Amino acid sequence: MAVEEVARTEFEHADESPGLLLWQVTNRWQAAHRAALTPYGLTHVQFVLLASLTWLTSRSGEPVTQRDLADHAATDPMMTSQVLRTLEHKGLLERRDHPTDRRAKSLIPTESGAALVNRAIGAVETCDREFFAPLGDRTPRFTDSLHRLRDRGSG
Repeated sequence: MAVEEVARTEFEHADESPGLLLWQVTNRWQAAHRAALTPYGLTHVQFVLLASLTWLTSRSGEPVTQRDLADHAATDPMMTSQVLRTLEHKGLLERRDHPTDRRAKSLIPTESGAALVNRAIGAVETCDREFFAPLGDRTPRFTDSLHRLRDRGSG
């Protein structure tokens, strides 16, 4: 049976769709990260949350809550909670009583968690340099465009 209905799109070719291209590029970038992170025993989201927690902890000196971390990483709070439990079980972070909010917990990377993520950061940054190398000197402009898209409608 032949399909008579066709996709109704404004694009003559699928490769003209920025959404489809972003999806394809993101999938390839994530696959490269998965491969780079395999030796460290971290998934991509575990890496992002542990690296973000380590960065926030070292920069602010303030207690970091699960909400702070989810906001910084732009991750779903429920998924963040599940991943944090896994990282805690692996001994890569600790939950402590928050000094001013009895309902909240402070998140702290353990010494081994910070050491692991700092080794993994090197691998991820090398992966990114190689992945984005075809952009050459256009990389800063591309990064600015990504900021514009990410920050749309916020603030």
